[in-house]
Amino acid sequence: MTPPAPGTRPARRGRPPAFDRAEALTAATRLFWERGYEATSVADLTAAMGIRPGSLYAAFGDKRALFEEVVREYGRSPAGAFLGAALAEEPTARATFARMLRDAAAVYADPGHPAGCLVISAATNVSAQDAEVQTHLRDLRNANLQVFEARLHAAQRDGELPPEADPPALARYFAAVIQGMSQQARDGATAAELARTAELALRAWPG
Repeated sequence: MTPPAPGTRPARRGRPPAFDRAEALTAATRLFWERGYEATSVADLTAAMGIRPGSLYAAFGDKRALFEEVVREYGRSPAGAFLGAALAEEPTARATFARMLRDAAAVYADPGHPAGCLVISAATNVSAQDAEVQTHLRDLRNANLQVFEARLHAAQRDGELPPEADPPALARYFAAVIQGMSQQARDGATAAELARTAELALRAWPG
C-alpha cells in the first residue's frame, strides 16, 4: 500500500465519528418549537443537528419518531413540566391554578427559548399523512384538561369550591387561557403582559 504523501492525513475508515445525542435533540427541539412539525424538513433538522440524514435515521428513526422523542423530552424540561409541578406541589386548587397561570406567563415569554408551548403550537397545521402527529398532541392537551377537571372536582368535594361551581367548565376555561397565552407569546406578548392576563383570569375563581 502506498503511504500517504507528506503533510496529508490518511483517509478515515470504519464507523463515522459519534455525535452528542443530547445536543442534537436540543437542536431538533428548538427547530420544531420555532417552525412547527410540518414546516420543518429532514434537511433542516440535519443541518441544525450537525448530522447526516443516515445518522438521524439510525439514531432516532424517521422524522415523526424524532418529533415524538422531542415532545417527551420537552415534557420533562422546565418549559414543559411546570403544569405538572404545580399540580403535584401546591396544597390547594386555587394555588395550583394561580401558579400554573403565572408560570405560563413567565415560561411562554422567556427569551431563552422559542415563545409559547411546543405541545400547543407545533402541529396546528399538518398534511393528511401527518394527521397522527396532530392527534398525538391533541391527546396530550386533552389529558391535561382531564387532570385539571379531576383537581377541580377534588376541590369541590373538599369544600374549596362551592357546590354550584362547574369543574368541567372551569377546567376548560383555564386550559383555554393557558393555550391563548401561548399564542399571545408567539405573537410578541411580554411576560409582564401575560402576567396581567393571568391575574385577570384568576378573578373567575368561584367565590
